Amino acid sequence: MKVLICEDDEMILKMVEFKMTREGYNVTVARNGKEAAAIVQDSEFDLIITDVLMPYMTGLELINLIREKLKKTTPIIVLSKIGLEDTVLKAFKMGADDYVVKPFSPSELSIRAKRLLNK
Repeated sequence: MKVLICEDDEMILKMVEFKMTREGYNVTVARNGKEAAAIVQDSEFDLIITDVLMPYMTGLELINLIREKLKKTTPIIVLSKIGLEDTVLKAFKMGADDYVVKPFSPSELSIRAKRLLNK
């Protein structure tokens, strides 16, 4: 299973990358929205995990690109420090499949990922 992790916070990126790799996933990382956009246009993934606030392109803009322009149905988990109801609802309306507020447990993220991948 191929997973793309889009996260500009290096500590969180490494933590999620380590956990997902240990779980047996083939992990690709993007450190900003522009990098993530280029990767999703050229590659297929089984799951995308993205932060909301990233340089060059936000996670919400990335979701819009994936769902509206590329017409991909890849499951998307949003990670964010922003737990505001408006942001959460906007992410779901745009096509996110799950939303996890930071700080979070890597084990919880792993369980949420497995649940989406087993649908």
